[in-house]
Amino acid sequence: MVSKCISFGINGIDGYKVEVEASSQRGLPRADIVGLPDAAVKESLDRVWSAAKNCGLSLFQSHIVLNLAPADIKKEGPIYDLPITVCLMMLSGYIKSDVSDSGFIGELSLSGELRPVNGVLPMVIKAQELGCKRMFVPAQNAREASVVEGIEIYPVKDIISLMACLNGTIPIEPVLPEKFKRSAADKFLPDFSQVKGQAEAKRAIEIAAAGSHNILLIGPPGSGKSMLAKRVPSILPDMTFEEMIETTKIHSIAGTLHGEGLVTSRPFRSPHHGVTAVGLGGGGTGTIKPGEVSLAHHGVLFLDELPEFSRNVLEVLRQPIEDNSITISRAGHSCTYPCSIMVIAAMNPCPCGYFGDPTHKCTCSPQKIRNYLNKISGPLLDRFDIHVEVPPVRFDDLRSTADAERSESIKKRVDAARAIQQERFRGSGTTCNAKINAAQFKEFCNIDKDAEKTLRHAFEALGMTARAYDRVLKVARTIADLGQSELIRSEHVLEAVQYRSLDRKYWSNREG
Repeated sequence: MVSKCISFGINGIDGYKVEVEASSQRGLPRADIVGLPDAAVKESLDRVWSAAKNCGLSLFQSHIVLNLAPADIKKEGPIYDLPITVCLMMLSGYIKSDVSDSGFIGELSLSGELRPVNGVLPMVIKAQELGCKRMFVPAQNAREASVVEGIEIYPVKDIISLMACLNGTIPIEPVLPEKFKRSAADKFLPDFSQVKGQAEAKRAIEIAAAGSHNILLIGPPGSGKSMLAKRVPSILPDMTFEEMIETTKIHSIAGTLHGEGLVTSRPFRSPHHGVTAVGLGGGGTGTIKPGEVSLAHHGVLFLDELPEFSRNVLEVLRQPIEDNSITISRAGHSCTYPCSIMVIAAMNPCPCGYFGDPTHKCTCSPQKIRNYLNKISGPLLDRFDIHVEVPPVRFDDLRSTADAERSESIKKRVDAARAIQQERFRGSGTTCNAKINAAQFKEFCNIDKDAEKTLRHAFEALGMTARAYDRVLKVARTIADLGQSELIRSEHVLEAVQYRSLDRKYWSNREG
């Protein structure tokens, strides 16, 4: 006799169907599991046996063979506890109903209760795509799963209530679909009106937010670099529903939702400079998990004290910044996670932080300063579209009672610039100016003759690379959008070039 039910697995940020089969054969009571299970899946048998015994069920009365199909894909994690239990209940006669239109995922405790699992959202999305009518998930995951329309979500607390529901004796009420609501916390985001002075840095950050450009802030300790960076989410455009779903899938797989539904605010990730390459890029010895670059997808990755990160960790950023995705390969398996991010980095100009400061004396030797700055490789530095100096805040600015511009006002200009970009790139797959590809340059980055002369002079005088040239044009395109100008003019190019001059000031003598 064979019983079957449907479950799911995770590959990257997408789910895939897993068919769980159980067959009863003559022999001593024992169970074998096949279909490329990892250690956590093999341990499911012990959890299921204990849970069933403590719930008064006898599921292992003969030799049981369990198969997880397709057999050529490795199955990972404890999510198959529930479907294995359902198959054994059907085999033993405890469940008599048809479950062919239902999906099951969940981890069991030894008492028979269900524990939450990671990756529920992408699995429920796949179930809905395959035509499943019902999905049975741990109660703590129900809110996350309910954002998917077209499929009923049943929150399961334990295997006894599940058995009663499937047999039609005591129903479980399906949860209502999670309605789209912006988080109330959005109202309390740090505001730019709280930042005194720093008009030039605020302007640069506005341009960066309008085009999703990467920005590097350089200045002495206490100048407000971190304060400025933490206020960037308050001026970024609202997330679209598609962006919310994609971001939530990543956080679901990483297990950072903690029972919440949709991620409605753009992520702001700020890893400590002691983070490892795996922590930043993703990976792991067992299940491949998304790293900080993917958890910041559709949001901001803030790297404070940039030179304090190890060199090999920083080099992990180079491919994701260019490709908006990161591929992690392990023996016989690889995963690709999206990471369309805006990178904000902050750093001091030297180890003591006061090189070039008019009010503090720098105590660093030239060699120490060179060694400190050389921790940032040329190719990585080139990937920052905007470099801006954040000087010490003046006393008069700190004591000023004048109202600084609020984030709400800045956001309106950013939204207007993004609306122009959305219309410009409609149907092309490009979302903002920072993502313009080589084929789109000629069409969308038109410059007048004066702007061309300005750009030529800057290219030759500053010794720009081809990548720097592209990024200057992209920033100029965003500045023009903020000014509601279809044509990139000389003043737009001049401002964009200004944001590429600090590498000459600090890194011009890189090799000493």
